Amino acid sequence: MTIPTTVAARWRSNRREPTWVHHRATRLAAGLVVLLVLFRQLGAGPFLDGLLAVRPWAVLAALLITAATTYCCAKRWTLVASRYDAPLPLGTAYAAYYRSQLINVALPGGVVGDLHRGVRHGWRAVLLERGIGQVVQVALVGALLLPGPWRWWGVAAVALALPALGAVAVLSALSTAGHLLVFVIAAQSTHLPLTTLLPIGALVLLGAALPLNIAGWGPREGVAAYAFTAFGSTTATGLTVAVTFGVLSSLATLPGLLVLASRAPAEGTTS
Repeated sequence: MTIPTTVAARWRSNRREPTWVHHRATRLAAGLVVLLVLFRQLGAGPFLDGLLAVRPWAVLAALLITAATTYCCAKRWTLVASRYDAPLPLGTAYAAYYRSQLINVALPGGVVGDLHRGVRHGWRAVLLERGIGQVVQVALVGALLLPGPWRWWGVAAVALALPALGAVAVLSALSTAGHLLVFVIAAQSTHLPLTTLLPIGALVLLGAALPLNIAGWGPREGVAAYAFTAFGSTTATGLTVAVTFGVLSSLATLPGLLVLASRAPAEGTTS
């Protein structure tokens, strides 16, 4: 007897689902393991200290900086979309990017918001603009991690190369710089010099970009704990700063609530 096409397709889909669920559960488990290990080694103290270190002025600064970095990302998206997908109005891109960031910090994995943008506005531009942003971020982070005076030569080389690469690269660098500035604000209580905080922040941004987290938490805290130790501080200090940074970064996406429930037709959607 021949199995109906729809039944066969559903059966094949159900066979694939456990693998997808397994991969997702593995990624979430990795972030949870990092947090549990840190909690077991350091206790609840650094987590609570990180929460108590959040100040109203720091929240306001993070909101303003994130508004600017979101603009840079949205503008980058419109430039890429105008070339590879249907043109996307800047206002639509700005609102969608805020919504995307809020979803990313609210749901496990850290990429659900970008998936939502891709579904509504077309995959190609979203993948390209995110990819370009990651490449520029890695270049800046790599320069900041160079030893001694080579660090500033590296940063200068990247800065000189950016204009030649175009507006998309410049906007990506400005966005990364904004995230670093929020990290520096989160770490102000450590009284470490800026020359130390910048390479540490660069490492933390790399950790935060790993899709092995629980609503942004996990690898970021583990990398911060290691990085502060590597630069002569303590693991507890690194965890405390990471928690503060995580809280500031999450609160800074709250304007996304204004557009989260929007059901307006997706402008610039491609078929």
